[in-house]
Amino acid sequence: MTERCSTLSQDEPLIGTAPRARAWLVLEQPGPYGFRALTDSHLPERVRAALGALPKDSGTTVLLARPVGRHADTHDEAGSRRFWFAHSYAGGVRMRTGRLDDADLLRPDLADTLAAAADGPLPAWGAGTREPLLLICTNSRRDICCALNGRPVAEALAADPAYAHRVLEVSHLGGHRFSPTALLLPWGHCFGRLDAGSARAVLDAADQGRLAPLHHHRGRASASQPAQVAAHAVRLTEGIDGLDDLDALRRVGDRAVPAGLRWQGDDDGVAEVEVRHRDGRSWHVVVRRTTLAPARPESCGKAPIEPHVWRADPPVTVPGWS
Repeated sequence: MTERCSTLSQDEPLIGTAPRARAWLVLEQPGPYGFRALTDSHLPERVRAALGALPKDSGTTVLLARPVGRHADTHDEAGSRRFWFAHSYAGGVRMRTGRLDDADLLRPDLADTLAAAADGPLPAWGAGTREPLLLICTNSRRDICCALNGRPVAEALAADPAYAHRVLEVSHLGGHRFSPTALLLPWGHCFGRLDAGSARAVLDAADQGRLAPLHHHRGRASASQPAQVAAHAVRLTEGIDGLDDLDALRRVGDRAVPAGLRWQGDDDGVAEVEVRHRDGRSWHVVVRRTTLAPARPESCGKAPIEPHVWRADPPVTVPGWS
């Protein structure tokens, strides 16, 4: 039997591997998900077509989620569903939840709504909430590791009344080789190689406004890969654990500019990042891209590749930004 991707990648660093999005629209949908869940599911046909036609570069990711465990798939055509819509960028975190009519997903301006959410404004759907929500990937059609590793963690939390209302199975988060993977909303922090205890710890810390445990942290999805790594290095060095304490910008000469979801610097394998604390402190962090050997598959069944990883030099304190 071929070894699974999550076994072969145990030496690969987690940090800097979070999927990248500034906002997340999560739609509840029971039943099975296929490889491309938005279109390979039992959503109504017109809704599947509308979601499948959305642009991929809006900065907002759409996910399907469902309660943990076995449940009847009734091919429900009721025309509404639960949703969570979160903007996760540093300093602008917000989330709304409630029930959403499928008619809203068929509006011709849905793509504009998603693009606007990536910049901050959320539509006036449902009501505001800050209750932490943990989405655990269990989609075996994307990768068997997600089901075999993720489902027991989700089931353990769902069986505990203290956590059951704050955990959902989700269709896809990327990084199957780091399973069990999870996304914490509304802040957009991603985690990997969780077990039931560390998953509970994520929610316990979030209740206190803290990010933990850091050794399971893949990064904040609203930041590019080098920015994720730089912010993590500052957290470790300075003992910073506030969920929304840090922002990371790209250094261009003596200026700091927004980093974006995709790193826009020179492709020389070196990134200069300025990490800023909300209290005015700043750090300069140089992050370097290296290649990890031996080759291994990114996902079960894929050809082996040598993955690129980013590693941070020690952060250097610079004059504050405020």
